[in-house]
Amino acid sequence: MAENDNGSNGIGWFLAGLGIGALIGVLYAPKSGKETREELVLSAKEARDKANQYVERGKEQLDEYIDRSRQYYERGRSQWTEYVEKGKDFLHEQQDKVAAAVDAGKQAYSRKTVEEPSNEHSA
Repeated sequence: MAENDNGSNGIGWFLAGLGIGALIGVLYAPKSGKETREELVLSAKEARDKANQYVERGKEQLDEYIDRSRQYYERGRSQWTEYVEKGKDFLHEQQDKVAAAVDAGKQAYSRKTVEEPSNEHSA
């Protein structure tokens, strides 16, 4: 962001310097009034053209920043989706493992309870 501030300040200083230079040129130039007016008009047109160039460059940079931010957004969004899917898969795997462990525990308990009564009667 500091670069953007320096760029806009640079344009302002450039235009101010251009205006001051033109004013000093008018005051000290040994030219006729018509020549001076033509030179002022030319300087103003050059300043306008230069300012338009800076504006166009700024627009191009802004478009680049927007495109780059869209790319980062899309990349982040796809990574987030990937992480969510991996998390869901992990949870399903853990649920399956827990369910298998519970079933194994139930079966072991059932076998144990079925075997114990028969062992007591034979003793």
